Amino acid sequence: MKTWIALFRGINVGSTRSVPMQQLRQEMAKHRCADVQTYIQSGNVVFRSELATAKEVESLLTRIVEKKHGFAPRVVAVTRTELQKAAAANPFAQADADPKRLHLFFLGTKPKKPDLAALEAVKAKSEAFALQGRIFYLYTPEGFGVSKLAERAERLLGVDATARNWRTVTTLLGMATKYD
Repeated sequence: MKTWIALFRGINVGSTRSVPMQQLRQEMAKHRCADVQTYIQSGNVVFRSELATAKEVESLLTRIVEKKHGFAPRVVAVTRTELQKAAAANPFAQADADPKRLHLFFLGTKPKKPDLAALEAVKAKSEAFALQGRIFYLYTPEGFGVSKLAERAERLLGVDATARNWRTVTTLLGMATKYD
C-alpha cells in the first residue's frame, strides 16, 4: 500500500462547501482507503491505499465528496515520498523560525509556460519564491494574506494549485511517516 496525502482546495471556508472531516474519513474508509487521518478542517488527509496514481486518488476523492456533498472539489494528491522531497528541497530555511511565512503551492501538473517574469514583477521586495517541478515555494515575511504574489501565483503559473503553510506541510509529513 502507498501512503498518500490529499490536499483539498476550497472546502470548509466560511459557510459554503462544507465537508465534515469525520464524514470524509468514514466515506474514504468505504472506498479502498485505510488508516485515514485528517489534519485541521481545511482538507488535509493522510491515508494508505492500493491506488497507484495521483489521478486515481484525486478522481476517487472528488467523486466521494460530490456524491455526499453535492460539489466537486479540486484535490491534489502526493505520495509520502513526494512530500518528503518537497520538504527537503525547501529553499527557505528561515521558515522553521516562522512557519506561517512560507507556503508551498502543490500544483496539479508541472507548469508548461509559467510566467516567471510576471511573478517576479508582482512580488513585494521582501518576498521570495522558487519553482521546483510541481512545487511553488513562496516566502512572505509580511504575510500571505496581503501578498499580491500569493493572490496571482496560480494564474501566472498556469496550473491548478492549492497552498499549505510550512507548519501544515511538516505536520502532514510527520503523520505520513507513522506508517513506516
